[in-house]
Amino acid sequence: MDENNLSKVKAMTFDVFGTVVDWRSSVAREIKKMGLKKGFTLDWDKFADEWRSGYQPSMNKVRTGELPWTKIDNLHRLILDEMLLRHQITNLTEEEAEYLNRAWHRLDPWPDSVEGLTLLKKDYVISTLSNGNVALLVNMAKYGGLPWDTVLSAEIARHYKPDAEAYLSTGEYLGFPIDQVMMVAAHKNDLKAAKSNGMMTAYVPRPNEHGTNTIVDYEKEDYIDIVVDDLIDLSKKMTSIK
Repeated sequence: MDENNLSKVKAMTFDVFGTVVDWRSSVAREIKKMGLKKGFTLDWDKFADEWRSGYQPSMNKVRTGELPWTKIDNLHRLILDEMLLRHQITNLTEEEAEYLNRAWHRLDPWPDSVEGLTLLKKDYVISTLSNGNVALLVNMAKYGGLPWDTVLSAEIARHYKPDAEAYLSTGEYLGFPIDQVMMVAAHKNDLKAAKSNGMMTAYVPRPNEHGTNTIVDYEKEDYIDIVVDDLIDLSKKMTSIK
């Protein structure tokens, strides 16, 4: 941990799905509610995992030009429609399908997230840097009480992470040199890409992101500047450096 470099941080951008919010339990809850209403039964957690597993392949279609620029809400809906067919769920109205698709707007924060972000907000500009589209991120913040100063998204940069443009846009929009912006994430690939584009990095492992039996990698890599237990711990450690 290089305290001299960390002391230069002025802004923090956060991955959201998995880092700040518990997407898996939240989406599984929403699917279960719909299933009880419409009379179908599934492994709710597996359905959430299956939905999430379509996320990267669909973004890659945009990245490679197979699809034109398409926001995450619409990609989520394409994935959901395929899944509903695959699971032979045919009795949802269009309104119900769209409500279910917006489950991603209603994700619960991790227990430390609101308090941790509120503490960090006192000393840093805090923003999302998510592949989620702006409306999704704003609705999620309203739902979960997430106190962002602003919302940055792949939608604004028109590039999905890990494209360089997504990371480099943070310095441009927040008005800081890129080495004064810290990327905070629970996913090492996100941090590796952020570091390669000049950002500082904080790793926040989330042991329960994929369920309680997940093996979590706690190793510190050379592209990670600080490892923390949660967002409250990040605030404490950064305060001690300042």
